[in-house]
Amino acid sequence: MTADARIPGPGAPADGEVLGKAARENFPVAPFFLPAAWRDDLMAVYGFARLVDDAGDGDLERPGHHAEVLGVGTPPPADRFRPDGSGLPTEEETAFRLALLDGLERDLDRVFGHSGTPGTGAPGTAPGGPGAEPPRHPLLRALVPTVEKHGLSAEPFRNLIQANRVDQHTTRYATYEDLLGYCELSANPVGRLVLAIAGVSTPERVERSDAVCSALQVVEHLQDVAEDRARGRIYLPAEDLDRFGVTEEDLAATAAGGRVRALVAFEAERAGTLLDRGSPLVGTVRGRLRLLLAGFTAGGRAALGAIAAAGHDVLSEPPVPAKGRLLREAAATYVKGR
Repeated sequence: MTADARIPGPGAPADGEVLGKAARENFPVAPFFLPAAWRDDLMAVYGFARLVDDAGDGDLERPGHHAEVLGVGTPPPADRFRPDGSGLPTEEETAFRLALLDGLERDLDRVFGHSGTPGTGAPGTAPGGPGAEPPRHPLLRALVPTVEKHGLSAEPFRNLIQANRVDQHTTRYATYEDLLGYCELSANPVGRLVLAIAGVSTPERVERSDAVCSALQVVEHLQDVAEDRARGRIYLPAEDLDRFGVTEEDLAATAAGGRVRALVAFEAERAGTLLDRGSPLVGTVRGRLRLLLAGFTAGGRAALGAIAAAGHDVLSEPPVPAKGRLLREAAATYVKGR
């Protein structure tokens, strides 16, 4: 199947190019054991989040297609992307990514049926209500029924867009607290949306969900140190690099030296502490939702196990847990409820 065939036109209900990435995530996005309605809603949320991430990372297979649908112009010519071969975006490419993100936020306004100042979440016409302009992008059109059904707010979706805006100009984090502030935008909204879709959102559950989601984000950063550095980003806090005597040049090596391994072990322990703080969330729910949340938490623990099994060398290749380990972790988490 060609790339063109995978990208539906403006009238299509979903974008196969983006949704096709769900199977490659660290954890199941919408597993088979969930009710069909939940699966559809979770895939709608995933489609939005994946689209926003791909726009912010420059990973869209056909950026011009998405730009045309959103009405944000055209991308720079291919020969003006990363002309030095470094993998770092040029100013022109960064401007295009920001334009895409702005276009997605305007389309999000259409999902929520108003044309107020982006980011305010100001109420207006009900999603998809009479007189409201429908969203232009297929994945945002697919989001409308989910928003209507569960009364979702705009804030989590806006935060995901803002996280990708941050990525365009913030490539280093001075402290661990700064990194967790980024996780508030980039990861925690997803957990909050899952709880809202399941109809079980409470302040205590949100707090525990935030801990789990932040942990998963930190773990992903540990798995992707080399890939992120190639994009010009380092998510390991600068204060910790200094503490362990690690330089940015050390992170460019093909294998991790002792200081890098010690740093990664330190950050992995922090992520494990966050998981411990949030994992009792699993025991507060029952049935298939409990299994889903156990899978999320187990995905983090299994990934930490893979990092440890690699001797905390995350530079040779990204440590990925075996499926058997993930299943064992999920079963244990389900039974213990944490």
